[in-house]
Amino acid sequence: MLEHGLEPDLPPEAAAQLRAIAGPAVEHGPQIRDQRALLWCSIDNDDSRDLDQLSVAQPLTDGAVRILVAIADVDVSIARGSPLDAHARANTTSVYTAAQVFPMLPERLSTDLTCLAEGQERLSLVIDMTVAADGSISASDVYRALVVNCAKLAYDGVAAWLDGRGPPPPRVAAVAGMDQQLRIQDRVAQTLKRVRRAQGALALTTLEAQAVYDGAQLIDLKPDENNRGKELIEFFMVAANGVVARFLESRGSSSLRRVLRAPTRWERIAALARGCGETLPPAPDPRALSDFLVKRQQAAPAQFPDLSLAVVKLLGAGEYVLKRHGQPSEGHFGLAVDDYTHATAPNRRFPDVITQRLVKAALKGAAAPYSDDELRVLGARCTEQEGNAAKVERQVRKSAAALLLQGRIGEQFDAMVTGAAEKGTWVRIAEPLAEGRLVKGFEGLDVGDTVRVQLLHTDVQRGFIDFARVR
Repeated sequence: MLEHGLEPDLPPEAAAQLRAIAGPAVEHGPQIRDQRALLWCSIDNDDSRDLDQLSVAQPLTDGAVRILVAIADVDVSIARGSPLDAHARANTTSVYTAAQVFPMLPERLSTDLTCLAEGQERLSLVIDMTVAADGSISASDVYRALVVNCAKLAYDGVAAWLDGRGPPPPRVAAVAGMDQQLRIQDRVAQTLKRVRRAQGALALTTLEAQAVYDGAQLIDLKPDENNRGKELIEFFMVAANGVVARFLESRGSSSLRRVLRAPTRWERIAALARGCGETLPPAPDPRALSDFLVKRQQAAPAQFPDLSLAVVKLLGAGEYVLKRHGQPSEGHFGLAVDDYTHATAPNRRFPDVITQRLVKAALKGAAAPYSDDELRVLGARCTEQEGNAAKVERQVRKSAAALLLQGRIGEQFDAMVTGAAEKGTWVRIAEPLAEGRLVKGFEGLDVGDTVRVQLLHTDVQRGFIDFARVR
């Protein structure tokens, strides 16, 4: 982390500020609505403790449903310019490694005082959306509210229950009305999914390696796969982030947008499509790419994660950029939207804290807390540190994989090329889910190609895994 310009430890000044915080922020006034009586719930990873968002659904007439998303009010506890804010601004993101989590905000905040923990009254920013029967958002509002999380739920348990593969999670069974509440939310999320796909949002399934421990011993790296529980949150958050972006624009405020530009390696993506018997247009087209991906997922579900990973690598990385009021937005190619910001994870990402401050200023009719020049600089900083955090996570993940593979020198694996450039060619194997460098036989390979490789060497400390091409 230090090598990549990240702060692994909380500076003394920030630690002193943290000790002086007596408890969760308390604030009253007519601008803060009382929504504690609603059936809010959180859905996150099984081991997540830094809960950023809650959701609740209220059916209306004509098939419309009011979806409310509550976002933790982090700004109220870490004032702009304070030592805790400076630390968050330095890293700009939590860093999730296979060995340890380095939270952007100290755990006493992110997992307690600014966390939407079950059974606790918390201040929040609510994104209120009316989703029509056809999946369009017919009305929206943003305001502050006091909320209480009625049920802390996990993706896998919720998904298994929704799919009929398991019983309702204990908290669903224990809270009256929560089962119906979740089924309504799931139905709306699936409608939003169909609309997003029709508009050209990319249906990608990438396999993220998740460390599996037996006590303190690392025993495997397993793929963290998508499911209906994750989709419920994903499509609510995409919709909510779009509402916030449009809200700031309607109030005449500049904002920090999350953009993904049209891919520069579109020809290689088109070549992957041709290899599957499909044709993409000569210029980048998200809807055409989305249609191709949907077909491939249906035709070859087992191979789809590999195709998804190749496309993700070729699309490139997202960025945070200044969006001035009244000027065109650069948009997000992967989501096929023009208006998109990050506002839904302020315990984990600094751009979301910035957006929260902009929204709260707009609600009060006050001047924006950041100038356009500051937003431009902050956007570049957040983009850079996001990349640095990804490098750290990737390096530690490689060390974990090297540890698991160090006794398997000489074994052969099926692999897919995930990177091909002057600095090297990289391949990924499935069991354990690991990526390494192809040091022999890499000539003529490109992203998305499949090869047979042999493990030559591992270096746990440096995270090196070396393969040679067999065929």
